[in-house]
Amino acid sequence: MATASPAAARHGDSAAERPDKTATAEKLARTLVARSSAEDAHRHLKRFQAIADSGGGSRAAGTLGHDASAAYVYRQLQQAGYQVSYDAFEFTYTETLAEKLSVLTPSPRDIAIKAMTYTKSAPEGGIKAPVAAVPVDATPGCEAGDYAAASFTGKIALIQRGGCPFAQKQATAADAGAVGAIVYNNAEGALTGTIGDPAAGRIPTGGITRQDGRALAAESAKAEVTVSLDIRELREKRTTRNVIAETRGGDPARTVMLGSHLDSVAAGPGINDNGSGSAGLLEVALELARTGQKPANTIRFAWWSAEELGLVGSADYVARLSEQQRKQIALYLNFDMIASPNHGQFVYDGDDSDGRGAGPGPEGSAQLEKRINGFLDRQGKPHEGTDFTGRSDYGPFIAVGIPSGGTFTGAEGIKTEAQATKFGGTAGTPYDACYHAACDDLSNIAMAAFDTNVDVIADAVGTYAYDLGSLSEPVRSVPTEGDAGSGGGLHDDHGPYDPVTA
Repeated sequence: MATASPAAARHGDSAAERPDKTATAEKLARTLVARSSAEDAHRHLKRFQAIADSGGGSRAAGTLGHDASAAYVYRQLQQAGYQVSYDAFEFTYTETLAEKLSVLTPSPRDIAIKAMTYTKSAPEGGIKAPVAAVPVDATPGCEAGDYAAASFTGKIALIQRGGCPFAQKQATAADAGAVGAIVYNNAEGALTGTIGDPAAGRIPTGGITRQDGRALAAESAKAEVTVSLDIRELREKRTTRNVIAETRGGDPARTVMLGSHLDSVAAGPGINDNGSGSAGLLEVALELARTGQKPANTIRFAWWSAEELGLVGSADYVARLSEQQRKQIALYLNFDMIASPNHGQFVYDGDDSDGRGAGPGPEGSAQLEKRINGFLDRQGKPHEGTDFTGRSDYGPFIAVGIPSGGTFTGAEGIKTEAQATKFGGTAGTPYDACYHAACDDLSNIAMAAFDTNVDVIADAVGTYAYDLGSLSEPVRSVPTEGDAGSGGGLHDDHGPYDPVTA
């Protein structure tokens, strides 16, 4: 049984206060759910698409597309009466200049590869070298001993994903003398990732599919395979801004925080990832303002920047909070990719009842999960858990002990037969086939999933605006089966957020 959180105890209501606050909260939640819709939120998606179309095709942090998106959100909130501010920070902007892998001998062909963010760049024209496959075990390529059975000097290491961060894999390969690294997936789908720190890149590193990786490994076991690896990345210091808005009035010692990242990847407009979460959050914030109510608790909304580069905006924000400011935040809810076209309905597994990947969130996270699950149950919407993989902006909040939760509808992970039966859609294909691609545009939105998750946001805002009592209620943890909804974390597919490597 999960106990009540210490944070929840600090923010909880007394027995005498709670009945009145609960009634008020339930009424506001019903009002916001009734008024907030995917149809209304879609107008914000149209605006994000127009901004991307006029700004080079993306809304990536450090570009005019993101600046214009942030200005649009800021103006909407300011006109609605919120206290709005820009939260500026410096970051390392990256842009992929080349990502090409070609087999030269013995069977010439091109293999699709994705450059890892913060990779070291190859010289122009790429590196031509033999492939050396790292033996597959529970932690492939993570320890020096993995490279002892063969010479990797002057070769390109071929490493299966899993067991440790990508940064560790490429660094260990570099120590063994490798001049490049190719990491292949340990699940279906493409492999994208980040080294996690601009200073950590040692050798040019990219990701390929499991099928391509296994084929290369089998081929290299029979004869020498020579490849050309051209991975290059532009890097420069730039400034970008989070948008932070909060209600006027309300008890700041009982701050309820909800967030979504506003930036896209450079490859596309990012309308599902994460225009969807950003638009849903914005629409509910505007509907709250239209009610004219003054919540008892401070409600703070955040639109993060540079999430796609390793949660930079949210991590910077949390790192600058004083101890007192951290203690004032009763909870954090995150909404990232809430309208995937081949969606599942995933709720972050606050109590680790699914038994997958990372452990439970901070005390209180189980209560947040229970509240969302209960709302979805009342709406007749099927759902299942998703692991705290550390790949979205809840990570920095979990790291400092703030109860966290939220929803997600899937990224590049593959939908199972059971999930297709439960949620509809197509088994054996990604939840979002346009994840991190140019086709993540207005046509990449599932309106039914979008509407469900806008309602989840609305119910949470209405409830926690007045009533934090549920954070103090014990939750019985019942083992279940969930899914990551993705191919794993951007750094790798295990473990909680690590502020040192992310």
